[in-house]
Amino acid sequence: MALYLLFESASGYALFHAYGIDEIGQSVDAVRSSVLDLQRFGKAVKLVGFSPFSSAVDALNQCNAISEGIMTDELRNFLELNLPKVKEGKKAKYSVGVMEPKVGSHISEATGIPCQSNEFVQELLRGVRLHFDHFIDQLKKSDLEKAQLGLGHSYSRAKVKFNVNRVDNMVIQAIFLLDTLDKDINSFSMRVREWYSWHFPELVKIVNDNYLYAKLAKSVVNKSDLAEKDIPVLADLIGDEDKAKEIVEAAKASMGQDLSPVDLINVQQFAQRVMNLSEYRKKLYEYLVTKMNDIAPNLTSLIGEVVGARLISHAGSLSNLAKCPASTLQILGAEKALFRALKTRGNTPKYGLIFHSSFIGRASARNKGRMARYLANKCSIASRIDCYSELNTSIFGQKLREQVEERLDFYDNGVAPRKNLDVMKAAIEGITNAVSEDGDDNQKNNASAKKSKKKKSKGEADREAMDVDKPAAVEDEPQAEKKKKKKKKHKLEESQDEEMATETADGDVKQDETPKKKKKKNREASEDVEPKTATEGKKKKKKKSKTEDDEV
Repeated sequence: MALYLLFESASGYALFHAYGIDEIGQSVDAVRSSVLDLQRFGKAVKLVGFSPFSSAVDALNQCNAISEGIMTDELRNFLELNLPKVKEGKKAKYSVGVMEPKVGSHISEATGIPCQSNEFVQELLRGVRLHFDHFIDQLKKSDLEKAQLGLGHSYSRAKVKFNVNRVDNMVIQAIFLLDTLDKDINSFSMRVREWYSWHFPELVKIVNDNYLYAKLAKSVVNKSDLAEKDIPVLADLIGDEDKAKEIVEAAKASMGQDLSPVDLINVQQFAQRVMNLSEYRKKLYEYLVTKMNDIAPNLTSLIGEVVGARLISHAGSLSNLAKCPASTLQILGAEKALFRALKTRGNTPKYGLIFHSSFIGRASARNKGRMARYLANKCSIASRIDCYSELNTSIFGQKLREQVEERLDFYDNGVAPRKNLDVMKAAIEGITNAVSEDGDDNQKNNASAKKSKKKKSKGEADREAMDVDKPAAVEDEPQAEKKKKKKKKHKLEESQDEEMATETADGDVKQDETPKKKKKKNREASEDVEPKTATEGKKKKKKKSKTEDDEV
């Protein structure tokens, strides 16, 4: 079976045909001995094809793909172009030797080309790498070295680049420093106690806290100077007036020896250093809390900042912790006990760093192992969400913590916990609601701004329309009044015609009536008819009044 060698250089892909292996020898030792000799190695290997990279960016992309075990489209086209074609339904009569086994498996899965990666192939590729510039005529050794150097720098720079807000290395350094500070502060505070106890031994029993003891050692200095007037100052330092009085009384009857001023100054300076270290430790803890909430919010809300940071530091990174199964995460930090138990065939440990969690302490001795296994499972889920999720939320961690609390109640009281599927659905709904609320707020702000602009434009347009429409409305008013008057006139004329018709009918029937009655009727009819003008109506009224006076 023929053997082809795929070599990934800094300048491009190269394919070699190992046709003279018999001359070298088919053993690994024979290949090693012939690699250094170019004349002998050149008879066994020849160049079949070479495909240079188009740019430095293309070279970096190809290098990243090879390191991750992925076959790119360019590599596939290169292999299909230069390798012998295989008929359908038949096996290939050759194999391709590659340096990375992952790349070989991906090539064989995608294209069906058989690949191999063993020690023999790796020695052949080592010889190709050593004499690569001799196989290609136009490629100089200096150019190849420059390409290797540039690609190495860009590849390293791309690997080092990361999100500044999600640097787990800072958490690792912070938790290491926090642990060392705890040890140093503890040892230094014990040294302060021992040193100052030669002068004021009674103070050790009164004040138990190391930080307060260093404060008092710095402020009191000489016990013989203490008096009742110093009680308020001591009460402010300690926060307890009774203890302040007790310190003053103990200083009066102290059994300690007197120290020189130089010794007291040294004790005072050392106490100040211990206080500074304690204050820095508090600031460092606050920094660790903020970084853990940025990097691993779900793991932090589930198990706490310190325990989560210790798990990340012990695993090496957050991605390494996410890759660990729950069984490995459960015993992280107890490797010595595990291997000792495997060696002596004893009981393996149930928990490692996870033991410092409050959930393990709250569980009963009977259920500590089960609780550690369940908590490790949830920590594994939380670390994977933090590592691979783009949303920086702690909703999943809160829901997982609720599940652990429910599991504790189940072990203690027998209360059935919720199913994992329901809890995860609730967490996803919470995230979608939070995202939708943020989107709605942004849309409302944008919509309110748009509405204000529209209202302004509409207000201006309405003002202009009102200014144009005002005279038309004024002109329409008299026309409406004229129409109303015409309707009234038509109604009056119809009523007059009806009355005249009734009067003629009555006149035909009642012909024997006296003429006085006719006059009265004529007067009434004339009064019912309205005058056409106001002046005519006034004249007629005056005439009526005169005739009535004459008749009287």
